[in-house]
Amino acid sequence: MPGRVALEVSPLPGRPGIHARGEICAVTRPSWEEALSELARRHEDVSYVELSNVAFVDVAGVTALAVTALSLPDGRVVVEHPPPQLPRVLKMFWPGQRRIEVAPR
Repeated sequence: MPGRVALEVSPLPGRPGIHARGEICAVTRPSWEEALSELARRHEDVSYVELSNVAFVDVAGVTALAVTALSLPDGRVVVEHPPPQLPRVLKMFWPGQRRIEVAPR
């Protein structure tokens, strides 16, 4: 169906984390938040979030990621290849945080 917004999230092969494909917005937020909850449950020291196939993430999607990372008892989340707005939103609302490391696109 044209214009349909979708998000697919799957485990990363060979390392702890998730790979997302699609858009992270109001329509897909429940599945994004569910994937982040699962990531937090399985987190040990470093978890990876691979976003090279994500076209867009809204502020609430970035917030869900930040809240998840900041609530971990230790370690960090490495976000790989995010859409351009993600690092800007993190810098704007969570400057100086050390729980999320962003690897550029």
